[in-house]
Amino acid sequence: MSFPNPFFRWRPHPWHGLEVGKNPPQLVQAFIEITPFDLVKYEVDKVTGYIRVDRPQRTSSHPPTLYGFIPRTYCGKRVGALCKTATEGDGDPLDICVLSERPINRAEVILNSRVVGGLKMIDGNEADDKIVAVLDNDNFWGNVNDISELPEILVERLRHYFTTYKMVPGSEHHFSIENVYGAEHAFEVIKASMQDYEDVFGS
Repeated sequence: MSFPNPFFRWRPHPWHGLEVGKNPPQLVQAFIEITPFDLVKYEVDKVTGYIRVDRPQRTSSHPPTLYGFIPRTYCGKRVGALCKTATEGDGDPLDICVLSERPINRAEVILNSRVVGGLKMIDGNEADDKIVAVLDNDNFWGNVNDISELPEILVERLRHYFTTYKMVPGSEHHFSIENVYGAEHAFEVIKASMQDYEDVFGS
């Protein structure tokens, strides 16, 4: 029996075994960990590649978009250098938020997404950028090319979610959104994260 090429005898690791995308940094692949319907924070286990329960969400906020990461990226020194107030990246794959008109209510899916901008988030002293993208072949959002073309309320919801989703009442928090940036800077962040990945893991 012959198998199609490429054929993986075992499931590829979502972070290391999938491709960055068809045409990075403009068109990238996203591995989705959380949907707008989830009230539990899930994330990929770095060792096994399976989805792990990180924590139930303490606040009532729902993720405004699909949320995951771009494979074969890493937020290290190069990503940190693009942020004025960070000393380094957060040591994780680069996060991505993807808009889709039609509800996608399951995680552990991969999709092609077109990058339109991002949020410069600082968590402690680390850069924790959130790339913003649209589903590549979306019938509603498909013609958006820059975050400035999105309704302001959507960007406001993203800002609110990421500045509150880790909050614990009575405790001091150390995260903030430094600024919202457009597609051109987002491309630079993605290219830096791809270079950081090669520095740490090789090509």
